[in-house]
Amino acid sequence: MSLSFDLLWLNASPSLKHFDQPLLQCLANHLTVAQWEYQQSQDEASALDQAVVLLHDYLKGQPRPIHLGGHGMSGVLGLTYARRYPERVRSLTLLAVAAQPAVTWQTHYYVQRQLIACSRQQLLACTTRSLFGRQLPYAVKALVTSLSRDLEESPSPHSLFKLATLPRGGVMMPLLVCGSKNDPVVHPPVLQEWLSYFKSDDTLWQCPDGHHFFHYFQPQLVGEQMLRFWRCLEAQQMLMRKALHRDA
Repeated sequence: MSLSFDLLWLNASPSLKHFDQPLLQCLANHLTVAQWEYQQSQDEASALDQAVVLLHDYLKGQPRPIHLGGHGMSGVLGLTYARRYPERVRSLTLLAVAAQPAVTWQTHYYVQRQLIACSRQQLLACTTRSLFGRQLPYAVKALVTSLSRDLEESPSPHSLFKLATLPRGGVMMPLLVCGSKNDPVVHPPVLQEWLSYFKSDDTLWQCPDGHHFFHYFQPQLVGEQMLRFWRCLEAQQMLMRKALHRDA
């Protein structure tokens, strides 16, 4: 099967995928966007490696390297894939992904579960206000349901009994890392830890607002940054091709 698209947007959190849609709609006006979704079964302890295998099977039909992107745990999946199969990835865009990739909203949830004596539903209700801010996109009950499902369905390596870590470091292809200045999970000091792994063609950008799901609240701003990043790559590659042609 032959596939043809410019950007593959990953979703390893099916219950949260609607928060990606405003950004993807903005990007679809400028390039061909495809979406790839993974859902972990409740019988799997942590299926990140299995998700990488399935993603690679899917991308075997792509005739050229593609732009790869994702938010949160979906971005962690993209980062893991890009490190394992760099020849398949033209560039990598990570939204709300820490330099220690295991730091996700679930990390904060499980830490709070150990510290605060309250029910899962009560804690998730508090978590929604932290992740989304005062202007909730949906009713608290609906957001709690989505976050609760994500605890069961995403390939997160964490559990109530153990918080995992993942390898730090950069990638071979150009990298764009985006975060929000008021994200309680990947807050600015955590985001800036990426700089120690950056190459000359990597970029870090912070959205002025939007909390953890800033790409939902500020899709135009985020989309503009992503498009600018890709256009710069195109310009650099064009200059390199002209230089090679001149030297030949």
